Amino acid sequence: MTRRLISTGSPFEKVAGYSRAVVEGDMCFVAGTTGYDYARMVMPETVGEQAENAMGTIARALADAGFDLADVVRANYIVTDAAHADAVFAVVGRYFSGIRPAATMIVAGLIRPEMQVEIEVTAKRRA
Repeated sequence: MTRRLISTGSPFEKVAGYSRAVVEGDMCFVAGTTGYDYARMVMPETVGEQAENAMGTIARALADAGFDLADVVRANYIVTDAAHADAVFAVVGRYFSGIRPAATMIVAGLIRPEMQVEIEVTAKRRA
């Protein structure tokens, strides 16, 4: 099997030496994704908007890899403040309510002060 690397064109990918997603067989591993609008390199102010951008980036990376959001089996949400949980759940709940992947939310610091949420998913291609 050939490993495929998926890029979204984020400048962080080249600088930090990672791929937005890696496809290995019937699995797709999507890197932690923050809320940047990579076309304009701007970060929205609210955690809800950041979560929306992150999910859009994740959906595009999955599609580029030949997967769909319905293939997601695991999701990790990292927020910088527990108070952000409800706003993030409101966004990811719209995407995942019918899919219901195994999920974890963690409160932790992120590498830039404007980042309030980071979302990472793993997908397995359905038969």
